[in-house]
Amino acid sequence: MYFAPDARERARRVRFLIFDVDGVLTDGGIYTGEKGEFMKPFHVRDGLGIRIWQNEGGGTAIITGRDSAIVSFRAEELKIRDVFLGHIDKRAAYAALKEKHGLADEEIAYIGDDLVDLPVMAQAGFPAAPADAVAEVRQYAALVTEAEGGRGAVREMVEFLLKAQGRWEDVVARFLSPERLENISQ
Repeated sequence: MYFAPDARERARRVRFLIFDVDGVLTDGGIYTGEKGEFMKPFHVRDGLGIRIWQNEGGGTAIITGRDSAIVSFRAEELKIRDVFLGHIDKRAAYAALKEKHGLADEEIAYIGDDLVDLPVMAQAGFPAAPADAVAEVRQYAALVTEAEGGRGAVREMVEFLLKAQGRWEDVVARFLSPERLENISQ
């Protein structure tokens, strides 16, 4: 994992996460069946990381360049309410999210993997990238995960943020508690 010298300080201000999909929540592959149906692999650790973040009171959104029913289904499953599909230029969606949720750039983490993500990464207070992101994106990121896209990169980012905010130990303690776990899906 690589992180900038000021990454922990920047992470302390984050309260909202925005995800790209292809190459971040998935491995970037687009799988097609014999009848033309599309499939995408999502990682359960990323899903649990997103749900942990939400249970800690953090907001979440997706901005992706592709229009995909699979992404809508996965977002609904993970209770991500703000989903912007088919946005190659992601700046308008980013601005809409800031306005809707009353956010400052410093309160937003954005994780992307390719050049189309750079305009939003340049605005977000905490830009992040998976290990296999293109070089230009990795160079711009405050955090580059060890995990590749679709292989736990989002979970790694969530853990980094919560550790920087001093909340990770409480999360782990709740999983060790004898009480029933609620509101957790993967």
